[in-house]
Amino acid sequence: MATRKAFEIGGQRVAPGTRKTVDVPVSVLSDHTPVSMSVHVVHGRRAGPVLFVSAAVHGDEIIGVEIARRLLKASNLDGLRGTLLLVPIVNAFGFLNHSRYLPDRRDLNRSFPGSPRGSLASRLAEIFMSEIVGRSDLRIDLHSAAIHRTNLPQIRVSPSSLETMALARAFGAPVTITAKLREGSMRQAAQEAGVDVLLFEGGEALRLDEMVVRSGVSGILRVMKSLKMVGNKGIAKPRKPTLLASMSSWVRSPAGGLLRLFKSAGEFVQEDDLLGIVSDPFGEVESEVYAPMEGLIIGRTNLPVVNEGDGLIHIAEIKQADVVEDTIDSLNSQLLADPMFDEDEII
Repeated sequence: MATRKAFEIGGQRVAPGTRKTVDVPVSVLSDHTPVSMSVHVVHGRRAGPVLFVSAAVHGDEIIGVEIARRLLKASNLDGLRGTLLLVPIVNAFGFLNHSRYLPDRRDLNRSFPGSPRGSLASRLAEIFMSEIVGRSDLRIDLHSAAIHRTNLPQIRVSPSSLETMALARAFGAPVTITAKLREGSMRQAAQEAGVDVLLFEGGEALRLDEMVVRSGVSGILRVMKSLKMVGNKGIAKPRKPTLLASMSSWVRSPAGGLLRLFKSAGEFVQEDDLLGIVSDPFGEVESEVYAPMEGLIIGRTNLPVVNEGDGLIHIAEIKQADVVEDTIDSLNSQLLADPMFDEDEII
């Protein structure tokens, strides 16, 4: 059997059967502090695809960082086929400042594919595209909801190929949504470069959620198993298939005031179900909020103070309430059945 070549990235070489953290230079701060993008490379002895997993493209979405940390502890990686590139923190600037954005207030996920002569966000995007995307066959990007919102664990894909949808099914999130590509997003730029993308959403910015973390780690390992990058040991199939949706919409506040929501992420609602009530601070005026359609709640606000037009509830259009509730309950019970692990343990 021919020996695999070393994997080259950031001017360094990673030998087959080894792993290494490589710091790719990004910028220098105004106080002369260097900033790099750290990439952990696990280069298997045997041939296989190159998968990259990225997190904290938005610096305040820290739940993906924890998913990445736990993934690196998985014993399944010891006999890896192919190569795993893991970038726990893409946007170090935002991560350090607990901010979604870069110092120039630009959104990195609207700055792809980037330019070496553009803004700081554009330059970081270009580095990521050349160093990571350009060396990969598939990517999984980890996100959470924005601050003061929470998302049900979900996969978002574009209907680009049957293979990508098969991987989304293998991931086993409660719901998979076919969503159009956003201009300037990493997902769009990667797909134009020929790299399919699974985008994971779950939890809330600046918060960790154990159930969402478990869903992310187990889902990534299932994808790696389906790609034959890892073996079957310790990787359970989802008890129920992921629910598929092709449309979702936000229910917005009809008025400003104090919000009382009666529904949570993961609940199924019927058209015209009462979702919540917005009241003025004096209790003199109350505006009821109703579901505009039948579907599954995949996201909601956590902030009780709202303005007119604020997004309150995010509903994916899925019918068959019994099937939805059975799927959500089954997936939740599967995650709960796993033992609670200590700081340095992995599911």
